[in-house]
Amino acid sequence: MSEVAEIQKEIAAPKEPLFSTKNKKLITDPLNENNPITIQVLGICSALAITVQVKQAVFMSLSVLVVMIAGNWIISAIRNLIPSRIRIIVQLVVVATLVTLVDLTLKAFVPDVSEKLSVFVGLIITNCIIMGRFEAFAMGNKKWPSVLDALGNGLGYAWILIAVAVVRETLGSGKFWGMKFIPDSWLINNGGLYMHNNLMILPPMALITVGVIIWIQRSRNKNLIEA
Repeated sequence: MSEVAEIQKEIAAPKEPLFSTKNKKLITDPLNENNPITIQVLGICSALAITVQVKQAVFMSLSVLVVMIAGNWIISAIRNLIPSRIRIIVQLVVVATLVTLVDLTLKAFVPDVSEKLSVFVGLIITNCIIMGRFEAFAMGNKKWPSVLDALGNGLGYAWILIAVAVVRETLGSGKFWGMKFIPDSWLINNGGLYMHNNLMILPPMALITVGVIIWIQRSRNKNLIEA
């Protein structure tokens, strides 16, 4: 009866505007002040593993975004039907199903990207950001706010991944989206003054790049500095 009463209470409650100030903050906060990677320190593995190329980072970001939005909506829609004891299992089934669909889609339409991402797409299932939003937000909120929360956190995750990938690919190999943009005549072995920094394609440089972004964020917003 308590579940029925909760549903009736939600129906009777006055409807909030779709893009109220509260709902807008669900999108804007994860982009900076509550970023899942640089502030919550979640999803770091992706930032280290698949940011050698911008193309990989973009498709990984899109995959996570799709899974997070669809998953948050589904979990929010069925949250009153999920027994508390098995809620984590249900969340894992939902995210595993969505990840499988995304993985098959990538293999069908962009097989080269799918091959490079390899096991990392499957590891979206255990991505702390997704499971964290399921448990912390979707399980306790309506569908629309849950979708906005997923959108905000997905975009916050995406811009960090893409920013790191841009730095690493351009400085490490002189390419963008796999295409050369630095002329061969600029290279030292052709009489120029430029040389690719091969250190940028190594995982430690991804961590250093993320660290620089964290430093910039905290220097611009003193509220993010821990006491």
